[in-house]
Amino acid sequence: MTTPDHKPPASQPPVPTVKDRIYRSPMGLAGGVLLLAVVAWLGFDALFKGHGRTPWLALATMILVIPPVIAFTLRPAVFANEDRLRIRNPYRVITVPWGEVEGLRSSFTNEVRTKSGTTYQLWAVPVSLRARKKAERRAAGAARRSAGEAGFGGRGLGFGGLTARGAESIGPTRAEGDKVMDDLRELLDQRGNAESAQGRTTIRWAYEVAAPTLAGAVLLVILLVTGG
Repeated sequence: MTTPDHKPPASQPPVPTVKDRIYRSPMGLAGGVLLLAVVAWLGFDALFKGHGRTPWLALATMILVIPPVIAFTLRPAVFANEDRLRIRNPYRVITVPWGEVEGLRSSFTNEVRTKSGTTYQLWAVPVSLRARKKAERRAAGAARRSAGEAGFGGRGLGFGGLTARGAESIGPTRAEGDKVMDDLRELLDQRGNAESAQGRTTIRWAYEVAAPTLAGAVLLVILLVTGG
């Protein structure tokens, strides 16, 4: 029997969840939606209007083609929070705590390198050499314009030597993929030594994508072999 002074323990407040920063490729998403629309249009047309074995061939082809299209366009994403970097690539999900990240590299692809020496590509953050060159030209134009206006005594200039209106007219001076990598490097610098950001790299294979592709390939081969 409990005494009047005894009080049940207060419930603990819920632990706040750490929200992820999510990075994806807008061009990849748009291209994926377009490809899926084309495949669906052609596939369903053959499926419902075809004769003989055509509907079965169309079905097998759709099962074979749709998963890879989703895997390489809609699926890739990078999730980053204060504790870890999660990379969702076409057929794998790699989770790397910040304490295990040795560095982030940008060349022809954007990559993360772990302290064990393994490198993983960031499919969701593609490198656009065209966008990078365009941003470099904008940065050079901004520098020339800043130097030119500074020659007139700096009238109407801010501390950076360029008015806000002038900067907006020039546009962004960093490619979108490079800005994403800058954000990730900033997180790495801030959280690389944090206690909660330690651990081991884990990899999970995306069987939910690979299995339908394999099933479609097997069905298509069977239909082609037994077609006569």
